Amino acid sequence: MAIAGFDPSAGAGVLADIKTITAFGCYGLAVVTSLTIQNTREVQAAYHQSGGAIKAQLKPLFADFEIAAVKTGMLPTAEAVEEVVSVLSTNTVAHLVVDPVARSSSGYDLIDEDAFAALIKLLIPLASLVTPNWEEAERITGIAVKNEVSAERAARTILALGPRAVLLTGGDVDEVNATDLLVDGFGAVSYRAPKMQSRDTHGTGCTLASAIACLLVRGMTLRDSIPAAKEYIRQAISTAPGLGHGKGPLNHFPPGWKLCAGLGRRTPAVCNLRPKYLTSDT
Repeated sequence: MAIAGFDPSAGAGVLADIKTITAFGCYGLAVVTSLTIQNTREVQAAYHQSGGAIKAQLKPLFADFEIAAVKTGMLPTAEAVEEVVSVLSTNTVAHLVVDPVARSSSGYDLIDEDAFAALIKLLIPLASLVTPNWEEAERITGIAVKNEVSAERAARTILALGPRAVLLTGGDVDEVNATDLLVDGFGAVSYRAPKMQSRDTHGTGCTLASAIACLLVRGMTLRDSIPAAKEYIRQAISTAPGLGHGKGPLNHFPPGWKLCAGLGRRTPAVCNLRPKYLTSDT
């Protein structure tokens, strides 16, 4: 289940989440928290759903489906955060991936200060994984993130809030490498890949978080899921369709996409992209 905003240009938000979930052979549900008015150039406005409307979307889905994972994105108000936490408190899921979306790449504030405070206090402590970029990590912790040393300090500060793991993504800052830093109960691990020079990067944060959620559902460990998700992002950027006149969308269905490419190990159960929601008799 993706709980996030709706991007009419389909590059980010729940539409990007659903495309990613489908690419990983899972079945996606979507709960819309806000209708954004945007294209590849900018976010112009946002019309937020009330907390009651968000809860009304969530409850029948939990009543009808066995939900393996929840990925949250844009939660624009404190009321939205509170209602999501309220429903999750009575409907536990094995994997909760929180992408603490705060601002669009064009600089538009997507959530208010009260919502961000509620996110830190109420939702992040419940998460299996939190995936902030450097700017979001700075806002959560108050630590200026300028390099890997300060990034680890910030990640450990977020981990102390209660989530099981923190993946601090550095693709927006490092000019040479897309370096992501994982901090969990076992320590810290850096994941580096050459940074791609492309304007078609709209929705990479949403896509990465959704990809990892799917890989966790499919049985891959967190530490193995990150390089697999990064490889997917690389292929999605390299085969992007080049649409729009700003930061264009990814190709969420890159040709020849192979889940286990570059992992250097055999994981046959995970590499099989047969839809997860199908039974053996289907």
